[in-house]
Amino acid sequence: MSHPRRMDRRVFLASVGVLGAAGAAGILPRLAFAGPGDEALGPVLRTLRPVLDELSRDTINGLVVFAAPGPDPYSKAQGTPRPEPGGIEARGPDFVINALNNYLPVPDQLVRPVVAALKTGFEDLDLPLPSGLADLPTDQIESLDDALSVLLENDQAIPLSLVVALLLNFLAARVNPAAVNGAFVSPFARLSYREKARVFQLIEGPDSDLVEMLDRDMPEPLRNSVSGLLKFVGGALIEFATFGSYCEWGALDQKTKILQSRPVGYELTGYIPNGHVEGWDDFRGYYQGRRKVEG
Repeated sequence: MSHPRRMDRRVFLASVGVLGAAGAAGILPRLAFAGPGDEALGPVLRTLRPVLDELSRDTINGLVVFAAPGPDPYSKAQGTPRPEPGGIEARGPDFVINALNNYLPVPDQLVRPVVAALKTGFEDLDLPLPSGLADLPTDQIESLDDALSVLLENDQAIPLSLVVALLLNFLAARVNPAAVNGAFVSPFARLSYREKARVFQLIEGPDSDLVEMLDRDMPEPLRNSVSGLLKFVGGALIEFATFGSYCEWGALDQKTKILQSRPVGYELTGYIPNGHVEGWDDFRGYYQGRRKVEG
């Protein structure tokens, strides 16, 4: 007979995409040998980190094509393929991951309650799991759950892209429970365009269940402000995905600050179709021959 707590963890790990990602990477058999304590989990942690990185990227791929679809497999999966290049070709996922991890640091005091809330939020949710995930040995689930907890509760900076991925995948499983299994690594990337829109409706709308679930684990003074935080996160994610897909970032050499190719956004918008413009005659030099300005 399965322990109820471990079944809850199994459902949680599957819903946020961690269990499926670990299975796809073939690391689950090695997790069974981990013992108690952080020291014994060392090899598991080293094995799990790249899997979580891949899960984050796969989820962000699904986010970027929601804002700027193209001819890629993620756009086809959501039902909106387009012949012209889109966010994937513009390196939109790289832009979003870089922005989340390096420019929007989130304190542990905020991240830990969010992760705790996501875990407890599945206690009463009836989420059917495919046999491949439901029949995994308990010791593998325990090691994976312990390793994820250590990664999320350490004193180092937690990548915001991972937290975003966990949240999007959690909501993806709410919108469509069948998304816990299938093509791609993350549940969110498996959703249709309409289902992804429903995810953002849950984030930005008055979803009392989601707000209550997150709010009860939030520390003061953040308690009772979850609705505003979620609306900000939902809007920011779509803005980042869109801006990263249409700006020059993906074609720019970060060292020389010189464009290495024509940005995808230029093609999509028809911007300067005849090539780079060095400047207009009327704006060369000083206006009307002026050399200085006196107060």
